[in-house]
Amino acid sequence: MKSRRRRTASHTAGELSSPACYLHELELDAAAAGPRDVAIKRIYEKAEAHDGYRALIDRLWPRGVSRQRAALDAWLRDLAPSSELRTWFHHDPKRWSEFARRYRKELRAQGEALDALRHRAERMRVTLLTATREPRINHAVVLRALLVKSPGRRRRAPQS
Repeated sequence: MKSRRRRTASHTAGELSSPACYLHELELDAAAAGPRDVAIKRIYEKAEAHDGYRALIDRLWPRGVSRQRAALDAWLRDLAPSSELRTWFHHDPKRWSEFARRYRKELRAQGEALDALRHRAERMRVTLLTATREPRINHAVVLRALLVKSPGRRRRAPQS
């Protein structure tokens, strides 16, 4: 944080060659600014300006919600759990850890879509929308954890 302060404090309007250079520096600072901003919200809640990029991550369209009221930027069906996994889980707390493991496995096959959403979260706030009633044990919690986690931080087994 100290290095960012020094760098920001040293730049004044007279030192910048153009506004475009300044904007580029802000983008770099924003990308390096730590954790990604990913929120979870029920689709039935009112859309707000601070939601940022609103993405529905359910495979089925939520009952009673019009497309206009949803105010979506994207409907990412491919990032939702499969119908089989969703049916098996049925929001049973006893199956939560196994559900999370299986869902992460399904998401590995959606690497491109996951990376695109992760990249978007580096640039702006992303709000994951779901119709689920359970706030603590749902697929959005697992997806958010994967988006916030930096890619490539896996531990490798020590070589002997």
